[in-house]
Amino acid sequence: MQIIINSYGSYLQKTGDCFKIKTDDKVFEISCKKVSSILICTAAYITTDAIKMAMENNIDIVFIDELGNPYGRVWHPKLGSTTLIRRRQLELAETEEGLKLALEWIKNKFNNQIDFLKRLRTTRPHKSAEITIFIERLGQIVAELDNLSGTLDVCRTRIMGLEGAGGRTYFEALSFLMPDRFKFDGRSRNPAKDEFNALLN
Repeated sequence: MQIIINSYGSYLQKTGDCFKIKTDDKVFEISCKKVSSILICTAAYITTDAIKMAMENNIDIVFIDELGNPYGRVWHPKLGSTTLIRRRQLELAETEEGLKLALEWIKNKFNNQIDFLKRLRTTRPHKSAEITIFIERLGQIVAELDNLSGTLDVCRTRIMGLEGAGGRTYFEALSFLMPDRFKFDGRSRNPAKDEFNALLN
């Protein structure tokens, strides 16, 4: 389970093999064996004993701001699977195999978006021609990704440019399909500029 502490003045401490949480007039305990991670918002407290127990049990502690964005993290210093995975990712980043892996993830995202637009097209025959144009534009981006070769360092800028263009195309398609009241002009976060982005956020 994940512990999320976001109430003003909340308090997290260690009691035996449990985390003890105090919020206003409520107090409860959770075994450290049941916890996978702890998220703590601003204006909450955690003791060093609780931090030490979390580290001993491989429990990540993430500090988040009032909007839910992480700004700090504490995790154990032992060489574990996460460290080994990151090391392997760095090794792969310098090979053609790493590029292929990254491209597969991005292409899968675009192919899923294309499939979704195709499903939307079947129920909106009056907008079929316009939706087809968006689908073809995404398909061209996937084809351009297929033509990349080398390493991630060599192709990084081009990949980011294509991914950005694909994202703009996809959200432009969604906006086109929305009723006039919910049309939007791109993604916006914290704060959202319209109802659609508020829903996505």
